[in-house]
Amino acid sequence: MKKQRLLSARTPLALTLTSLISTGLYAAQEELTVYTAFESDLLTRYKEAFEADHPDIRIKWVRDSTGVMTAKLLAEKSNSRADVVWGLAGSSMALLKQEGVLATYTPAGLNEIKAELVDPEAGKAWFGNQAFFNVVCYNEAVAKANNLPKPESWQDLLNPVYKGQIAMPNPASSGTGYMQVSAWLQSMGEEEGWTYMSGLDNNIAHYTHSGSKPCVQAAMGEVAIGISQAIRGAQLKTKGAPLDLIMPEGGIGWDVESVGMVKGTAREKAARTLVNWSLTAKANEQYAEAYAVVGHKEVHKPVANYPDVESAMVSMDFGAMASGRKQVLKEWSERFDQKSEPKS
Repeated sequence: MKKQRLLSARTPLALTLTSLISTGLYAAQEELTVYTAFESDLLTRYKEAFEADHPDIRIKWVRDSTGVMTAKLLAEKSNSRADVVWGLAGSSMALLKQEGVLATYTPAGLNEIKAELVDPEAGKAWFGNQAFFNVVCYNEAVAKANNLPKPESWQDLLNPVYKGQIAMPNPASSGTGYMQVSAWLQSMGEEEGWTYMSGLDNNIAHYTHSGSKPCVQAAMGEVAIGISQAIRGAQLKTKGAPLDLIMPEGGIGWDVESVGMVKGTAREKAARTLVNWSLTAKANEQYAEAYAVVGHKEVHKPVANYPDVESAMVSMDFGAMASGRKQVLKEWSERFDQKSEPKS
């Protein structure tokens, strides 16, 4: 019987294995389950950027729309499967904090993030990565053909001349719609806000189930005015659409995509590492590739035709948006849902 040849520490294979282990390339990675509503095309970019800096941690994404992810986190509250929530609206994060889903935590580098994009409470649990804003997309060609004046305020949109010429998102199915409804209720007050929306409804052609669609419809001339996403308006204008992007007197609605650590995660150290990294300038440079307004004070990347939205921000109470969401959407649907487009 031949003697079994033992692997010598001097053999090339042994040296290779030793090298891999010592450099960490062969070491087991810790996996973080990250719940998100980021657009699908951004996930690979963010994952690769983080893992390049932290090769010992691997991200496992679980993605769906904001509403679905929020409901999933609430349903799993007593037995959460997520370690980190990264890329969810501030209004949803405020609700998750109220319900005890998120851990309070002060991440490294927090002083570099714009204060208005961070959980305003003393025990902070969520931190803004980037903000998204509404705007009025006004088709100048359609307006000229129909002799429609250029609106300068939200009140101007109550003018009967705009009847059938305005589209906006349904707030029950679009976060873009809900943040504008919330902005009206918070800036005008409950009674005046609902009165305003009743007047506006007289001029609404339809409510869409997409936040960007009203601006797309305005760009295509299907309506003269779309209350919609500012970034979509800027993109369409840059492509040649005859749009003027108006920030009406009275201020615009907005929300912030945020990050937070799930309370009770068994992978707290790795979760903190991800939250900390998500607030760095390097991470914010990634966000700036897709968003015009990011959380880091020192990161800026101009977007063609993007208006100065930060000068028109309504002061938003995300906690109130969270706690009042169910009742607001119930009342809105009872009053106005009959003009919503069919769901596809």
